[in-house]
Amino acid sequence: MRAKEMRRPAAPAAAEPFPGARPLPYDRAMNLYRMLQARAEAGRPVRVGLIGAGKFGSMFLSQARHTPGLHLLGVADLSVDRARRAMATTGWPDGASAPASFAQALAGGGTFLTEDSEALIAADGMEVVIDATGDPGAGIRHVLACCHHRRHVVMVNVEADALAGPLLARKAAEAGIVYSLAYGDQPALICEQVDWARACGFRVVAAGKGTLYMPEFHASTPDTVWDHYGLDAARAAASGMNAKMFNSFLDGTKSGIEMTAVANACGLAAAPGGLEFPPCAVGDLARTLIPHNDGGCLHQSGQVEVVSSRGRDGVDIAGDLRWGVYVTFEAPSDYVERCFADYGLITDPSGRYTALWRPYHLIGLELGVSVASVALRGEPTGAPREFRADVVATAKRDLAAGEVLDGEGGFMVWGRLMPAAESVAHGALPIGLAHGVALTAPVAAGQVLRWRDVAIDQGGGPARFRREMEQVLAPA
Repeated sequence: MRAKEMRRPAAPAAAEPFPGARPLPYDRAMNLYRMLQARAEAGRPVRVGLIGAGKFGSMFLSQARHTPGLHLLGVADLSVDRARRAMATTGWPDGASAPASFAQALAGGGTFLTEDSEALIAADGMEVVIDATGDPGAGIRHVLACCHHRRHVVMVNVEADALAGPLLARKAAEAGIVYSLAYGDQPALICEQVDWARACGFRVVAAGKGTLYMPEFHASTPDTVWDHYGLDAARAAASGMNAKMFNSFLDGTKSGIEMTAVANACGLAAAPGGLEFPPCAVGDLARTLIPHNDGGCLHQSGQVEVVSSRGRDGVDIAGDLRWGVYVTFEAPSDYVERCFADYGLITDPSGRYTALWRPYHLIGLELGVSVASVALRGEPTGAPREFRADVVATAKRDLAAGEVLDGEGGFMVWGRLMPAAESVAHGALPIGLAHGVALTAPVAAGQVLRWRDVAIDQGGGPARFRREMEQVLAPA
């Protein structure tokens, strides 16, 4: 047969699945690591800026220098010396922070250090900005600046996301940039598990994380936090451990903030009474994190919840999920229930519910996944879509008029999870605004603070932005 006759006919053109969706060319259909390698080989690394050189930021720094295709163009911190120490501590070579400007860093490599976060966002060549400050007001300013300069933003600052994330994500979309939760932090990892379950056709029943909890922890202060952790206060101080930050994890505030982020990103509900922190081992997730009517602890199917690694008797649970995340989901048919049994899944007694969990999260060590995803795929690793949940300031003790609130992790208030509709109807004060404002009325211990209880300027800054969100994205 002649060569001409041996040629195969041309394949028909593939039908376009929907407008704008086309298969990637073979050399671009890669995983994130391959895509990063390709950017490195092309001499076009993803230019990244980090705002905040604390613990989370430092953990990212430790891995960024080992990741091909990333160029840390700049680090902004209130203290340039602290940023320089963070780079040294995480193994960056001498001279890495030698550039005297962003222009020099862009042209010759290296990382420029500055106290000016606005200048970092505006720097030529910047693609992705990481906010690791933990300051809600700063986070809102940084996202709006990213919208103006068209920089993708990875929001480690879950405090800002809990305060106003749904509106921030909307403004980012309108500006044509990606707003993303931070992979490695528990909210983004939970979002990934929820997405996995739904993409498999399962109905998500609950999603959340583990923590160390006892009811009395809600009253914990920076003076008592180390006793609860079993640490010596002097040793904690010598190790650079921030009492107020650690107290936020202990008193329930951080759990409320993180579950607010998950509920708003995944369309899940907050129970009317807030988080219950049921004690639970991983082997009991499928029988515990299901609705009351089916023998579990949930107010309803499709909600967020945090499980405790310690029983109410004060005894730590074997096989706990203190550092991890989970999702419980439901079999849609008898056939799938049999599959659960066939493949050894741990279920509730009915065989209908099961769970998937991840025992650990690596915090800033995993943050590069978000950076690569937003820069190379244009996809967030979790992002708020609705205003479904809120975290509100609740008095730790009797508070008197004239006292000035000290915010998250302090001596006066803790953050309680609440359905957004209930929060707005109640006029509840978000925990993200309960700092540096004076009380105009007394508030009893255990009571939720309201906007009307504090002297706060609602005409500007984060308070104005939050009020705008309540109007634009009014919860049902």
